[in-house]
Amino acid sequence: MISTNSVLTTLLLLSAAILSPVASPHERSALQSRKIPGDKPVIIQLFEWSWDSVASECTSFIGPAGYGFVQVSPPAEHVTGDAWYTDYQPVSYILESKRGNRDQFASMIKTCQAAGVGVIVDTVINHMTSADSGTGTAGSDFTHFNYPGIYQEQDFNRDQCNGNITEYSDRFQVQNCMLRNLADLKTGSDYTQGKLAEYIDDLLSLGVDGLRVDAAKHMPAEDIGNILSRTSRQVYITQEVIYGENEAVQAEEYLENGAVQEFRYTYALRDAFLGGDIASLADINNRGWIDGINANVFVANHDTERIDGDLKYDSPSNSYVLAHIFSLAYPYGDPSVLSSFSFSNIDSGSPDNGQASCGSGNYKSWLCQHRWTAIAGSDGFVVINNSDGEWSGEFSTSLPDGTYCNVLSENCGSTVDVSGGNFSATVLGRDAIAFHTGATP
Repeated sequence: MISTNSVLTTLLLLSAAILSPVASPHERSALQSRKIPGDKPVIIQLFEWSWDSVASECTSFIGPAGYGFVQVSPPAEHVTGDAWYTDYQPVSYILESKRGNRDQFASMIKTCQAAGVGVIVDTVINHMTSADSGTGTAGSDFTHFNYPGIYQEQDFNRDQCNGNITEYSDRFQVQNCMLRNLADLKTGSDYTQGKLAEYIDDLLSLGVDGLRVDAAKHMPAEDIGNILSRTSRQVYITQEVIYGENEAVQAEEYLENGAVQEFRYTYALRDAFLGGDIASLADINNRGWIDGINANVFVANHDTERIDGDLKYDSPSNSYVLAHIFSLAYPYGDPSVLSSFSFSNIDSGSPDNGQASCGSGNYKSWLCQHRWTAIAGSDGFVVINNSDGEWSGEFSTSLPDGTYCNVLSENCGSTVDVSGGNFSATVLGRDAIAFHTGATP
């Protein structure tokens, strides 16, 4: 049932499942091995959380809540500094970053997997640093196009383009010039592909379950495919290919490598929930986007929440929460939920040196969105009213008869009575009702 001011979705999966074992490359094709394993695919992006904090949260909440995966920040040595984006400027592939060292990283993976949670690692393989020189978090010295023991000038696209990308309709620029002065690796060369495959194999040797490929659009799809083909085993792959109308490089080109992050979905939710008409979301599966089985989707990530006008944790009219309810309920793509921190400066890195805390519901700077009642749940039913006025209706559901807590109300302050597979409800403006099998009075 879709109306101009509401979306109704029945019997939908609101959270992730226990991770199922990943088949070996001999049992599945390389491409199938890069699909998300298991039957509950919700990913939590624990942005800038330290490895010890991730491990603790996997055991105390994420595993018991039934989420399938955590996506962690890049683990390789990077430039020093407090800003969040320093994590995305590698200096070497030593596993020592602001998040912790190699032993802590390896321990986190084992702890999360023991709790039934897979680990997806954000990987930066398109570029190195933007700084002219410096020392990384593991003590490695570097200059802009010289990273001793790893890369020298011939390993970068500097001979093809020594400037920044200025025109995104030009494929050559997008994939050979520098992104914001970040030293652009020559990912088409045999040597560079070998080095990147060595780094990925090191991560795989520690048991990681998947990779997010940062800035994938800035590398030819075949380069990424060649790098992945050199690794010892195939895992889930999701690739960042930011959509731009009339741009030369498009998301569909990367499907042979694995899943693709569908930014058009993020933009559609933004437009619908920030004052738009959510009835338009009913046709998401018919818009010519990436097929849902190959799409990784999200309401917000660490980049989009820092863009004026995009959805973020303090967006007005409950729009951020309502968009998450929709995203976790509507059957399109594998959803990611950003769990981050509040900020007033878009460059600000995480508080407390990344030692995240979600205790007692008083999260301070750490927002812990994955713990918000409207986001954590199980098999259930949601009704979303995106208009300003209240909306009443009669609904049918295949949930068992009984009384359920509206999990969006404080301490089960409102309930829903299901009888004979039917119930009636009134939803306030810019609000929702959500109930599930695990929430009863």
